[in-house]
Amino acid sequence: MPNIKIFSGSSHQDLSQKIADRLGLELGKVVTKKFSNQETCVEIGESVRGEDVYIVQSGCGEINDNLMELLIMINACKIASASRVTAVIPCFPYARQDKKDKSRAPISAKLVANMLSVSGADHIITMDLHASQIQGFFDIPVDNLYAEPAVLKWIRENIPEWKNCTIVSPDAGGAKRVTSIADRLNVDFALIHKERKKANEVDRMVLVGDVKDRVAILVDDMADTCGTICHAADKLLSAGATKVYAILTHGIFSGPAISRINNACFEAVVVTNTIPQEDKMKHCPKIQVIDISMILAEAIRRTHNGESVSYLFSHVPL
Repeated sequence: MPNIKIFSGSSHQDLSQKIADRLGLELGKVVTKKFSNQETCVEIGESVRGEDVYIVQSGCGEINDNLMELLIMINACKIASASRVTAVIPCFPYARQDKKDKSRAPISAKLVANMLSVSGADHIITMDLHASQIQGFFDIPVDNLYAEPAVLKWIRENIPEWKNCTIVSPDAGGAKRVTSIADRLNVDFALIHKERKKANEVDRMVLVGDVKDRVAILVDDMADTCGTICHAADKLLSAGATKVYAILTHGIFSGPAISRINNACFEAVVVTNTIPQEDKMKHCPKIQVIDISMILAEAIRRTHNGESVSYLFSHVPL
């Protein structure tokens, strides 16, 4: 593939390497370091003039540092005369702050969108946005890819009794995602309605739907402190589910998440590698990872060649 360069930010080197390997390319030379006053410094180590540049940086770990590093890398490539700069952001930062849910709340996702545009990004590739309307915060094209095809493949290959399962959404917001998966598998779905008094804490839950004597598969786009899914798992077991799995696109797992999962009654908690999971897997044997690097790599290849990306919404590339 001529005229293409892929650079990796420091948030998720492993995923960037897998994407580059899949495309048969070398990662571009880039040095990211911090000055002693903690300012971020980026040096792009090769010419990008006239090139189609892709910068892979996920919203995880030190979120603010990584976001700033991404903005600086985009800008460095842009003013070095790159013909097009695409930000590949597997897990979009601040995606949950996407509306004014109470007075004086910021809409930080829109702010991040503006920052990316101002820094010089021409195109965004991301995965399972928390709310797909975030695409409308941008005036540049956004490709919101789905982990769903990879999730369907995992369910069929790893849950022997998948034909007798119920797909469950731990909140009303994920209803659309869950109904889509349930339709593709031709099984039933259920919802859990929750009420929050304050962020990261759930008050009470009500199950809508039937899971008695079935395998329940909780599906959501992200799990942070895991309060919701652990509550939901208890609720499902008390409603008569035989086993409970959780499948999440972005496993953020901050704070007490790992100990909660270890104490909860999941058969497995399945996440994709939009966020690095190696350290967490050491502390929690229930976590399993679906590799989605080939979906991102294929999106990059198709974008670079000017082909349609919509095939990836329903298929896993081989």
